[in-house]
Amino acid sequence: MFQPDLLAGKRILVTGGGTGLGLAMGRRFLELGAELVICGRREPVLAETAAALTAETGGKVETHACDIRSADAVEAMLDKIWQTRPLDGLVNNAAGNFIARTEELSPRAIDAILNIVLHGSAYVTVGCGRRWLAAKHKAAVLSIVTTYAWTGSGYVVPSAMAKAGVLAMTRSLAVEWGGRGVRLNAIAPGPFPTPGAWERLVPRPDLARDFETSNPLRRVGEHGELADLASFLLSDRAAYINGEVVTIDGGQWLQGAGQFNFLKRLSDADWAELKPKKSG
Repeated sequence: MFQPDLLAGKRILVTGGGTGLGLAMGRRFLELGAELVICGRREPVLAETAAALTAETGGKVETHACDIRSADAVEAMLDKIWQTRPLDGLVNNAAGNFIARTEELSPRAIDAILNIVLHGSAYVTVGCGRRWLAAKHKAAVLSIVTTYAWTGSGYVVPSAMAKAGVLAMTRSLAVEWGGRGVRLNAIAPGPFPTPGAWERLVPRPDLARDFETSNPLRRVGEHGELADLASFLLSDRAAYINGEVVTIDGGQWLQGAGQFNFLKRLSDADWAELKPKKSG
């Protein structure tokens, strides 16, 4: 299936494409013949990633510094992208998350996650969709969600709320837009360690070991496994898959709902240690 020209001729935007899973997917898209567009808030990170991917694959990488929490910024970015030629695919990958006891969350903390994950994904998806539908241009959208989008999970409640909204958007628009040439699907990953984020989400080594092996396969996912799945779902070989969410977690959620419910093992002292230290 993964022939070198699987994604040839396709132009794909990956939000949050400068690091982590976004970087892994972008690399694979380039290897399979796509043109890659990545966006994120930090231009130096995007530039470094683009240079590295170009050197590795010889592919074409375009970057856009954009805060997807701003609808105006998203529209300006899409206008620039379309000046060259339309996109053929979108990956809603940009996300934010942190662990917290929900009663301690401020409105600002809740908004921080919802604005990136839910509002940002909606702004980019609707902005692309509006352009595709007007031009009768066939395209595919892939959103990175999570299994707790449907099970819920303690200690990551804003993320669960936001990811559930993105999944609802995916299924709703699959019906509304599917017959007009735009497919929408989602991937729900289990543990796929990424530098930085992993340490913030799994605060103790013993809990990290448990989290990483709490699935029937007793291992974490490899970035290449998710990147291959994403490539297939965006390709024309998946043209009859629409409105689906594919779980890639080693069977973790089937063993127990709520990916971060294991954090109930943290003590009050542990939670106090996790709080940001005030300076001054």
